[in-house]
Amino acid sequence: MASPVQVILGGVPVGGGAPIVVQSMTNTSTHEVDLTLMQIRALATAGARIVRVAVPDAEAAEALRALVAASPVPLVADVHFDYRLAVAALQAGVAGVRINPGNIGGLAAVKAVVEAAEERRAVIRVGVNSGSLERTLRDLERKDPAKALVESAVRNCDLLASLGCERIKVSVKSSSPLVTIAANRELARRVPYPLHVGLTEAGTAGLGAVRSAVVLGVLLSEGIGDTIRVSLTGDPVEEVRVALEILRTLGLAPRGPRVISCPTCGRTRLDVEALALAVEQRLQEVGEDLEIAVMGCAVNGPGEARKADFGIAGGEGEGVIFAKGRPVRKVAEAELVEALFAEIAARRSRPTEPMESSRDC
Repeated sequence: MASPVQVILGGVPVGGGAPIVVQSMTNTSTHEVDLTLMQIRALATAGARIVRVAVPDAEAAEALRALVAASPVPLVADVHFDYRLAVAALQAGVAGVRINPGNIGGLAAVKAVVEAAEERRAVIRVGVNSGSLERTLRDLERKDPAKALVESAVRNCDLLASLGCERIKVSVKSSSPLVTIAANRELARRVPYPLHVGLTEAGTAGLGAVRSAVVLGVLLSEGIGDTIRVSLTGDPVEEVRVALEILRTLGLAPRGPRVISCPTCGRTRLDVEALALAVEQRLQEVGEDLEIAVMGCAVNGPGEARKADFGIAGGEGEGVIFAKGRPVRKVAEAELVEALFAEIAARRSRPTEPMESSRDC
């Protein structure tokens, strides 16, 4: 049930059957150009294909010119309350703006934003959040919060279309997972536009990732969603990592680097958690499409390590390095991580031993 309409946002196709796009948002002060650009580049390197920046004032809007010129990915301006900031952002060259027509300043203001966007073939996202619904929908929100979100989104999409806007993207978000799921299901039935999906104000990295994974897992598995953001408190690069892992888990993105590790039990004689974290960090740096198993005992350890591209199966104070399903050598616990990545590097340098998964051979 992918959205039938496709928009092109700065060269990135969204909707209409295009691959699902991961995006994030900077948390720097936008007018601090060097700092914001550093974060945009970090997000792009992590896998974000669109980055949104807050535009709370004229100084931030002016800074967009330098950011757009140097950014490796399309930028979207996030604007509330003052339509003039949205117009200024579009004039600065952003690929899109996110507005809530309900709080941007009335019909004349929305029309001005549409005209500026159409002139530059930019995309407008109707972004409706439970925290910023129009007053006229407050009674409905108390009775049916999901329906209130959808009614606001449909109403405002219709308004943009009536004003000649041809490039619309839309989102309905709540901090409630169940409300967000229900609202997006209904919205997907009622509008043809690409849907930006995510759980707003999901929380800190651990719990927020779980809540977001539940919402996105349900919706994406039903074919709902064309671009996603995982909204976490903290470093936005973590948002991108979590979003990509959700897509990979659902088979909606290339597998990428992955560590599987055992939960540990009374048989464990290695510090599996420390090993797995160290391997995970190093694997992200390598960036190869690999699965590495870090296992702590002889019950499932050797079998899982053999199934992965590379693996560690441990005993008391030592472990065996596996490569392509075969044991390579036994190593002391303190040397396991270095030995593992030395083996990966050695095999990468041998043209006769390509780095594809042993499960595909």
